[in-house]
Amino acid sequence: MSDAIPSFSLKGKVIVQCGGSGLLGRGLVTAIAGSGATLVLTSREKARGEKISAEENALGRSVFAEETDLDSEPAILALRDKVLKDHGRIDGMVFNAVRRGMSSWSADLSQWAQSMGTNATGFFATMRGFGDAMAKQGSGSIVNIASMYGLVGQNPYLYEGTPMGTAPDYFFHKAGMINVTRFAATYYGGKKVRVNVVSPGGIYNPDKPQHPVFLEHFSKMTALGRMAEVREICGAVVFLLSDASTYVTGTNISVDGGYTSR
Repeated sequence: MSDAIPSFSLKGKVIVQCGGSGLLGRGLVTAIAGSGATLVLTSREKARGEKISAEENALGRSVFAEETDLDSEPAILALRDKVLKDHGRIDGMVFNAVRRGMSSWSADLSQWAQSMGTNATGFFATMRGFGDAMAKQGSGSIVNIASMYGLVGQNPYLYEGTPMGTAPDYFFHKAGMINVTRFAATYYGGKKVRVNVVSPGGIYNPDKPQHPVFLEHFSKMTALGRMAEVREICGAVVFLLSDASTYVTGTNISVDGGYTSR
């Protein structure tokens, strides 16, 4: 048995990422592809995905863009089968897609129902569809992207004096994601498929900075006294996709600067 430190490289691995155009998603594309993976990026708008893949491929990376409706199980399974046909295997899947639903506690219930399409049903269908394919090949890693808001309730202090706020469906989705990840880890464990979740804290957006009062309040509530940078979330995801984490499954990694420790 080798005593060498397992590799954090993703070279030779085929990874599928759902959701890559937002702040964190775009950072994950760079981190995963930059770590050597062949990355298949799926989104609702293929043109946006193609722009991202072109930017990454110009740097010598390997990113392919696919258009998929994550509200549709047939579309999800068709994507899975296409990836298998084009690349021969699937070594990992990152679920980072999210549909913003309710605007507030008092929003119409149709917004709650609409958000379930991607954030609950679509998420489960994707995890199951790709998980089954990995189970068939006898290996794989699924990484779901939740949130610290899946671990704690809302804190009105964060938003006092700002136009910002939160909505209840997001908390519901992310808490459910964390626990069903544990279920999936035990379901797929015997087939050598690992399933984990990363729960990021607040991420600073340098292009569209958050309200200064929110930044002040958030920093006071966080052990490290600041918001995260995108790259600080990506490291945990790459770790869970890599061979450095082959004995890690059913785990939630909170990358929140100590927010949930207080």
